[in-house]
Amino acid sequence: MNRNQQPKIKVCGLTKPDQIQELISMETDFLGFIFYEKSPRYVLDRLSLEEISKISHPGKTGVFVNEGIEKITAIAEKAGLKFIQLHGDESEDFMIELKQKLQPDVTIIKVIRIGNNDNETREKLKYTLSSYRSLVNYFLFDTDGRAFGGTGKQFDWTLLNEFEIPLPYFLSGGISEENIDNISLLNQKPFAIDINSKFELEPGDKDLEKIKKFISKESQRDDLTKNWMQSN
Repeated sequence: MNRNQQPKIKVCGLTKPDQIQELISMETDFLGFIFYEKSPRYVLDRLSLEEISKISHPGKTGVFVNEGIEKITAIAEKAGLKFIQLHGDESEDFMIELKQKLQPDVTIIKVIRIGNNDNETREKLKYTLSSYRSLVNYFLFDTDGRAFGGTGKQFDWTLLNEFEIPLPYFLSGGISEENIDNISLLNQKPFAIDINSKFELEPGDKDLEKIKKFISKESQRDDLTKNWMQSN
């Protein structure tokens, strides 16, 4: 991504058809559906695979946690997913087999959960960036927690500045209107930002006005950047 380009927007944890259509009309870049039964945003409690398949959007993303390959590929096909986001402890061999069984046009996002800013975290991050770079299309950095899935908390983003990130990446973990400007501290800017719990009325019920305001603010920031580049 060009260093002056604003990140794309992904809204995750969607469950309500009317909100999904509104987000599509707002030109949201990625729509995230969580297929993890323990999540309070588990989409199949609210929508069927057939209903999800009828949602026409190029950024339709399914989020999975330590799920079997056969189930992931079946859901991806039945729901018409374009992106698979893996949030668990999936191995390199798992990635290789999954990639072989998915349709060629389905893209893989591997989540890297980041905890404390310490040497153990650094070693884990270094290993994962190196080992998975040829197996996936994107990374997603999120805050580590006791349970899988979003924590609504922010990790120390400056830790990313210590590494050369070999793939475009999504930034997640408690992103809000209050901390979004801290992206300017990152040497390598995210390809996309992933928003969820900070933009909800309750799990799975999005605050559309808040999201609309956020997207508008990011769009205005992008226009200012483009104008500055054209005048210099």
